[in-house]
This record gives sequence, C-alpha cells and structure tokens, in this order.
Amino acid sequence: MSSLINNTQSNIQPRELLKHIASYNMKSIYLIFTSFLALSSCAFAFDPSPLQDFCVAIKDIKNGVFVNGKFCKDPKLATPNDFFFSVKEGNTSNPLGSKVTPVTVNEILGLNTLGISLARIDFAPKGLNPPHTHPRATEILIVLEGTLYVGFVTSNPQNRLITKVLNKGDVFVFPIGLIHFQLNVGYENAIAVAGLSSQNPGVVTIANAVFGSNPKISSEVLTKAFQVDNNIIDNLQKQFWWDNN
Repeated sequence: MSSLINNTQSNIQPRELLKHIASYNMKSIYLIFTSFLALSSCAFAFDPSPLQDFCVAIKDIKNGVFVNGKFCKDPKLATPNDFFFSVKEGNTSNPLGSKVTPVTVNEILGLNTLGISLARIDFAPKGLNPPHTHPRATEILIVLEGTLYVGFVTSNPQNRLITKVLNKGDVFVFPIGLIHFQLNVGYENAIAVAGLSSQNPGVVTIANAVFGSNPKISSEVLTKAFQVDNNIIDNLQKQFWWDNN
C-alpha cells in the first residue's frame, strides 16, 4: 500500500494510477475496506460523543438547537430541575400486575445526548413485565426486592431462551433489541431497577404491537405467521392489550 501511496503522491498519470489500483492485491483492498466499514459502524451505532457539558432538551424550538432528537436550550439557562426527577411507587393494580416507571429524556430533559436512562419496575405477586424489546438500548437490571424469573430469546435461527431466577441484589443483562421479560415468581411484591444504554431506548411490547396495532395487521398475515385459525386471530385482536409503561 505504501508504494501505491508514494506513486499517488508523485507525478504519475491518471491512466497509470488506475493500472496500479487494478493490479493491487485485492485481498489487501478488501481488508482495508471492511476495516473502514467496521469503524464506521462503531462510530454511528451509539449516541454521539457530546460536544459540550450537556444539552438540556427544550420543547420551545424558537430558541433551541436540534441535536440528536431534541432541541437544546442555551446551557447558561439550565437549572437543577433539568437534571432531576422523583420516581414514585408504581400502581400494579392492572391485568399484568406490574408497572414500569421510565426515567428517560422525556422525564429528565438533561439526559438528552448522554446515552443513558433507567426505569423502576414494580411487581404485584405473580406480576409480569411481558415480552418486549428496546430497539435502541441494552438493559441491565438489578432486583431490589422479591424474586424474579427473567429471560431473553436470541435471534433467528437459534431462538434460544436464556433464563435465570433472580433474588434481591442479583443483576442480569438483556442485550439490545432482543425480546425479554420479567415475572414475579414470589408471593410478595417485587421491585427492580433497570439501566438502559440510551436516553430514549424505546419499548415494543410484542403482544400489543402484533395484536393491538392501529390499524390492525391483516388477519391473513397473522394466520399464516402463527399457523392458527382466523377465529383465534380475530379474538386476539379484539382483546384490550394493557400497556404497563
């Protein structure tokens, strides 16, 4: 490659330069190209590095600058409340017996561009945080009280189920984008806190998305996908799919 660069820097004619490139070892060119793609994917896979101390999100766009999904206020106008939120106990009186209280950039505006958030999850006895994904974040969860049965499913084609029973103080990781769940298998209330690697991780609850979409997914699509009778799909789409977030 150094010889190619040296030739490029000399007074070589364009036609001769093309001949040098064409005759160069293709394996080396492929290696350089794939290395460039790998570096590029790393650069754009996560929230960009901050260019200032913080970038507090602002709803009024007249005096803001658009950065990474939110408009930002002038840093000189930031206040302590831009970095504060009080998390309360979640109401688990619902069909799922669980309540997720997110703390994302929507709750703490100062999280904008920082690439981190969390959620408190309250469980009634036998309460479930149903199968869901976070399209933009890996999750790390710690159990504060109770006993949880947790797990995630790997991607196709293995679709391997990886599970663990967690007790107070135990920590478990759910890789980005994979379907996962938590179930309180105890007879007392349970509490967990989850850290997420994005200020806006997003959440897709599988049952809600598939059977509660608006407008509805064609029953022809779902009957073939799930290999069940049309009446079953119709019944599922008529259900009220509770959102515990």
